[in-house]
Amino acid sequence: MQSLTLAVDNRSVRYWAAGQRLLPGLLFAFTLAAVAFELRNLLGVTALSPLIVVIVLGIAFRNTVGIPGFFKSGVVFSMRRILRFAIVLLGLQLSFAQLVKVGAVGLAVIAVTLACTFMFTAWLGHRLGIDRKLAQLIAAGTSICGASAIIATNTVTGASDEDVAYAVACVTVFGSASMLLYPALAGLLQLTPHAFGLWAGASIHEIAQVVAAAFQNGVASGHFGTIAKLSRVMLLGPMILALGYFSARRLQTIDDDRIERSTPQSVPKPWFVLGFIVMMLFNSFDLIPKVEKACLVQATTFLLTVAVATMGLETDLGKLRAKGWRPLLVGAGSWLFISTFSLVLIELAHA
Repeated sequence: MQSLTLAVDNRSVRYWAAGQRLLPGLLFAFTLAAVAFELRNLLGVTALSPLIVVIVLGIAFRNTVGIPGFFKSGVVFSMRRILRFAIVLLGLQLSFAQLVKVGAVGLAVIAVTLACTFMFTAWLGHRLGIDRKLAQLIAAGTSICGASAIIATNTVTGASDEDVAYAVACVTVFGSASMLLYPALAGLLQLTPHAFGLWAGASIHEIAQVVAAAFQNGVASGHFGTIAKLSRVMLLGPMILALGYFSARRLQTIDDDRIERSTPQSVPKPWFVLGFIVMMLFNSFDLIPKVEKACLVQATTFLLTVAVATMGLETDLGKLRAKGWRPLLVGAGSWLFISTFSLVLIELAHA
């Protein structure tokens, strides 16, 4: 009995010590996230995602003040554990009923646009000679849902924090451009409210940007654009699983005395994607009361903001500048592709 009590006491001491190491970094990341929300509200730019605001704050702090060493454990914990938990909770914002509202044609436009944009971006990145992981992050952010897709995809790609920051910057710049340009083009293109909402939902990067752009063309466009965008976000889970599978099966060429040999990587197991799908099922069947679900939805955005804050804190601007302008060209090409390709599909579907 005495040995059992001693073992329990030792375990408690270890947990306490681990918590003490995590606390400074966690508190700072949570503080940055809270500041990002307040700053966005003060500026009155609610269409701007707090994920964007907080990564700017994190990068600014890292590259001016610097990060104390005792923040490291909490920062790493946020980037891994909190991020995955937030992605699981993201499933509560989606339901299969949304798929029904979009319809078979709308879903086909969204799925084909997503797949072709991802492949085009990866191809363009290869042609311009940028790192494969960075190209995949830009592809995910453009084709699915901006910063959220980038940080979720990075759980499989394992790119550097500088790559994440660069990809987030790309989708922020070009998603904001779509948010401003699309409403101006609505009359010129003579799109119906339904078609315009589908175009915005199928091609603009961030959810907030879709809402801001679609509602400028009327309530009908706004509602349908939001539903189309959320349907597009549903493909995040399958995309991560597919990317993990194909990345694992990709053959690595190893130059060893000019003899090339190929070895398959082990298949990543992003179990959090299963949790994401389970939360979708919970939401689809209304298994969580509305009040509690509303609180969880707000908590999801905040936890994602905390995770992105730590990515900003880990980003070295010197390394970011070293990547040059080619990744930005990939982001621009990907933006033009998804905007044009989705519009062509929608015109063909409504012809």
